[in-house]
Amino acid sequence: MAVRARTCGASRPDPARKALPWPSRGSRLGPGARRPAAGPPRPLALLLPPLLLLPLLAAPGASAYSFPQQHTMQHWARRLEQEIDGVMRIFGGVQQLREIYKDNRNLFEVQENEPQKLVEKVAGDIESLLDRKVQALKRLADAAENFQKAHRWQDNIKEEDIVYYDAKADAELDDPESEDVERGSKASTLRLDFVEDSNFKNKVNYSYTAVQIPTDIYKGSTVILNELNWTEALENVFMENRRQDPTLLWQVFGSATGVTRYYPATPWRAPKKIDLYDVRRRPWYIQGASSPKDMVIIVDVSGSVSGLTLKLMKTSVCEMLDTLSDDDYVNVASFNEKAQPVSCFTHLVQANVRNKKVFKEAVQGMVAKGTTGYKAGFEYAFDQLQNSNITRANCNKMIMMFTDGGEDRVQDVFEKYNWPNRTVRVFTFSVGQHNYDVTPLQWMACTNKGYYFEIPSIGAIRINTQEYLDVLGRPMVLAGKEAKQVQWTNVYEDALGLGMVVTGTLPVFNLTQDGPGEKKNQLILGVMGIDVALNDIKRLTPNYTLGANGYVFAIDLNGYVLLHPNLKPQTTNFREPVTLDFLDAELEDENKEEIRRSMIDGNKGHKQIRTLVKSLDERYIDEVTRNYTWVPIRSTNYSLGLVLPPYSTFYLQANLSDQILQVKYFEFLLPSSFESEGHVFIAPREYCKDLNASDNNTEFLKNFIELMEKVTPDSKQCNNFLLHNLILDTGITQQLVERVWRDQDLNTYSLLAVFAATDGGITRVFPNKAAEDWTENPEPFNASFYRRSLDNHGYVFKPPQQDALLRPLELENDTVGILVSTAVELSLGGRTLRPAVVGVKLDLEAWAEKFKVLASNRTHQDQPQKCGPNSHCEMDCEVNNEDLLCVLIDDGGFLVLSNQNHQWDQVGRFFSEVDANLMLALYNNSFYTRKESYDYQAACAPLPPGNLGAAPRGIFVPTIADFLNLAWWTSAAAWSLFQQLLYGLIYHSWFQADPAEAEGNPEVRESSCVMKQTQYYFGSVNASYNAIIDCGNCSRLFHAQRLINTNLLFVVAEKPLCSQCEAGRLLQKETHSDGPEQCELVQRPRYRRGPHICFDYNATEDTSDCGRGASFPPSLGVLVSLQLLLLLGLPPRPQPQVHAHPSRQL
Repeated sequence: MAVRARTCGASRPDPARKALPWPSRGSRLGPGARRPAAGPPRPLALLLPPLLLLPLLAAPGASAYSFPQQHTMQHWARRLEQEIDGVMRIFGGVQQLREIYKDNRNLFEVQENEPQKLVEKVAGDIESLLDRKVQALKRLADAAENFQKAHRWQDNIKEEDIVYYDAKADAELDDPESEDVERGSKASTLRLDFVEDSNFKNKVNYSYTAVQIPTDIYKGSTVILNELNWTEALENVFMENRRQDPTLLWQVFGSATGVTRYYPATPWRAPKKIDLYDVRRRPWYIQGASSPKDMVIIVDVSGSVSGLTLKLMKTSVCEMLDTLSDDDYVNVASFNEKAQPVSCFTHLVQANVRNKKVFKEAVQGMVAKGTTGYKAGFEYAFDQLQNSNITRANCNKMIMMFTDGGEDRVQDVFEKYNWPNRTVRVFTFSVGQHNYDVTPLQWMACTNKGYYFEIPSIGAIRINTQEYLDVLGRPMVLAGKEAKQVQWTNVYEDALGLGMVVTGTLPVFNLTQDGPGEKKNQLILGVMGIDVALNDIKRLTPNYTLGANGYVFAIDLNGYVLLHPNLKPQTTNFREPVTLDFLDAELEDENKEEIRRSMIDGNKGHKQIRTLVKSLDERYIDEVTRNYTWVPIRSTNYSLGLVLPPYSTFYLQANLSDQILQVKYFEFLLPSSFESEGHVFIAPREYCKDLNASDNNTEFLKNFIELMEKVTPDSKQCNNFLLHNLILDTGITQQLVERVWRDQDLNTYSLLAVFAATDGGITRVFPNKAAEDWTENPEPFNASFYRRSLDNHGYVFKPPQQDALLRPLELENDTVGILVSTAVELSLGGRTLRPAVVGVKLDLEAWAEKFKVLASNRTHQDQPQKCGPNSHCEMDCEVNNEDLLCVLIDDGGFLVLSNQNHQWDQVGRFFSEVDANLMLALYNNSFYTRKESYDYQAACAPLPPGNLGAAPRGIFVPTIADFLNLAWWTSAAAWSLFQQLLYGLIYHSWFQADPAEAEGNPEVRESSCVMKQTQYYFGSVNASYNAIIDCGNCSRLFHAQRLINTNLLFVVAEKPLCSQCEAGRLLQKETHSDGPEQCELVQRPRYRRGPHICFDYNATEDTSDCGRGASFPPSLGVLVSLQLLLLLGLPPRPQPQVHAHPSRQL
């Protein structure tokens, strides 16, 4: 292409500028290193060390000060490649380390990972673990049903008759505003002593169970006291289960009345705000209490629904959504004369966290107007449920209608859509205080196998929006043993601090009869659950034989991961399960979609694919080969997968039977050897049971050495595989020091350090002083440079990581270095493996100067070539650095080296932050490809609360005119307001915090959020390439070329003459996001399968118990009394909030 010439005046080389000798700064010399004597500048033969004493070819000339021609820049690129390769060959020691492994061939064996056998063994071990929990669950469920059947109902039971440990008692005693303190609890509450237990990460008492009762349920209720009475007998069963299986964690019975009894006893983790925990809203209870649901929620928004009633409806819908799990499908619509969806969802969608968030936000925008049209609402709902062209639960079908009342029974609609089979249940909710006749609402529910509820005030919302589960549980109870099937949940956060768990659930049925010859009871008593910590399942998977980039994962029928190395939620919401899809845990592609579908279908399979993976630090993308193997875990809804890179098919297993050799190699772990042999970091692994962990590697090494002085590597309490491999690699890397590093002068080549890291867990850094600035993870498997080196051929450069918002790199004290690493590949008897990574740490400043020299037109060894007014030459990166920008950029788009001194402190930044115009041109010319993805596990600082004024949130505020109007004081609005204020005095956090805040961990200040991630990686262009950045008078020429056997791009460009050509800046930094558009995602839902069982119908079901309503006309006397109580600040004794079905009372 034509080459543009610059005027002579554009280049102003500094005549006083001198080339720096090697090293430019000699403050970091290893043992025995020679510091060069001061003197005149060293000749080029010394500037380019002995490894590169190649002739410096003069590039052909062009017009005066012309932009370098393509073959000139290719020549510079070859010199850079040769310099890098030469340094790595001498100091990296790849070949020498191969020879060391072969010389020690008698000290290890090469073992094979057989994927199919491995994955089947792990799946079998997990199945056995879960089966032991299943047996314990069945014993508990059977015992609970028998205990309740034998229990005699007591109408006159008193609080003092019941003795139990109230898990919230200590917290309530500490809180002077607690309701129990105010009214004086009469229950005989036990005071227990607790001991710390590492298995539970908590203080526990194995001699008792603990009881938790929701705050909005009165503990002195007859129903609750009877529940406490009969469930006490479960204590002995809990203990017997633990005796048979000491590995059992929490055993829990969640009652349909809201009572939770769990073992072993531990104090409840009381939040700072009000405790809104209710077991009936926990993911495991919802899954165990009913079969999957297809639900349509319709909300009356006619003109009569306004003010407080509308607010109650909005809150009720949100609470109803919280009773749904990922196995359920839902849509929400509002209606008056017409019905329309409240959101962008036009059909039933999965009730996952993100879809429910869309509904909750949309519901807040509902506005009341028009007239009530039940027909429009129900017809819309039935049409939704009859749509068979979409994915849905295909089990329980129901319509939930929220209204303030009406006279139309819409019998013609039910006759058309639902009768005579009545496959859709109808639940009606009368919201707010009013004088309407509720008979039509009752009739709708009773004639459609549903239930009628009243929500007069905010205090009734939580209870009445979850009671419908009792009705859905009827077919399960009537199905008897057929329905007694254990289900395993999604991953979720344990409320008692155990961390992430899955729970096995089993429903508990009421086996009593109302009388001789009567139909048996059809109520569910509750759900029995046993937790399994994810860490216990992880222990069954191979840890270190799979290599740094091999791993095991598991998914459920929704495609959510149960196990995965990328399952790392930064913060968790107790009210929602942790739902990370397999395709979000990894970078999605068609091959992975196929693998995911096969696993959900319960198939076995194996597939080798080319795929993209993120680096551990999430800055880079690598295209790699992976082998996926998968099998189902029998007797569960899970499927297990194994991922192996081809180079991890084989691994080393040390065999150090020679105890003298063990001692010899072990001595190289002692700090006393570090000065001569280099500093050793050891991976913080579980080498022995009694080894004390520490985040400080020096302290961990000290603990390790102290333990090894007491036990041998063959001790039964230790992991012999890990210990033998660690000690072998200690000796292997020491021999590398002895053969290669110790005799080399690192300072001559401007190296700050050399290093080697191994699969066995050793990272050796030489010289010892360099360890002071070593910031890489001591666990090689968790070090980004290690994992990337295994996945990439050649030399991987890793500049120091910088954030654009932080201050530039500190170049003082010679602390800034650039890592260059490469994997060591062994071939032993036809078996290939990569057991180690070696590398060097380059001195940034010195190598920046060397970079200029290598990319220059020097033809004489003493001085750089200068172009006078009458001479003709091309610009180069050394002399013409005021006009020519020369940089090395890595495969992620981060700056590695520059010929611009002022850019040295920007090394490690995304290049768009350094030169947005040039980076955009590289991207547009396909040197880089962009990959965007979403991190659904991020944590963000909470948004500041909005200014809600003085009124409590969500409360109807009457006007002055209302207060002056006597009619208002006798209206339903006033009555409802007083109820709400009264409830607020007792449970004031309804006015102050969202339920998610109240129920969460008091120490957690951040909330979960979605972050958008953008990474760049090399595109399809591999050859040398010239181009122009077209911008009129501000246009720039540039040349770009990949450096062979590295992850570097060499770029030479004209410096911009002006700043008038502003281009869009590419962004790489993680940014806050709402995630992909949910309205579009639901149009192409990911493949999933629901549970294999469904219980939504039983011919013997008795639907006569369908709710009762009673209007409650307010009296002026009651209102005046309430007003006095409010003024005095003395709330009346709260009435029981438990809705006890008559059939529960025996």
